[in-house]
Amino acid sequence: MQLSHPRLEVSVATQTLSLWDGTRQVKIWPCSTSKFGIGFEEGSNRTPLGAFRVAEKHGADSPLHTVFKSRKAVGEWTPGEMTDADLILARILWLEGAEMRNANTKDRYVYIHGTNQEELIGQRGSHGCVRMRNLDVVELYDLVALGTPVYIGE
Repeated sequence: MQLSHPRLEVSVATQTLSLWDGTRQVKIWPCSTSKFGIGFEEGSNRTPLGAFRVAEKHGADSPLHTVFKSRKAVGEWTPGEMTDADLILARILWLEGAEMRNANTKDRYVYIHGTNQEELIGQRGSHGCVRMRNLDVVELYDLVALGTPVYIGE
């Protein structure tokens, strides 16, 4: 699918992530924002609001359940494997703030990424990032380029 003016919108209220091409909504997926609410402070584990852009992409062609630490593949998670860890899986879209209030977003390591806690998708459950089902984030990853605008709203 070729998009001429792609952009992403995340709704904290509905826990959804939408892909738009100009004024046309192309796709909508459930997502999960922070269980700690909205915020901009370093170390708060809250999801920031406002305008962003996709600054970096990591994980192209990695297996679906690849586990990432510091954006490097470190192994694979087995579905159903019990762990208390909040793993970053599948793909990473690293966000960079485009406003004064969210300018520290990249330094806070706020991503759109896959998770080992897919059962929490659709409700607030992350530590600040926007989590998606693994197959969904792989699909999204292939549809957006570096620099794609992202808006996270209440």
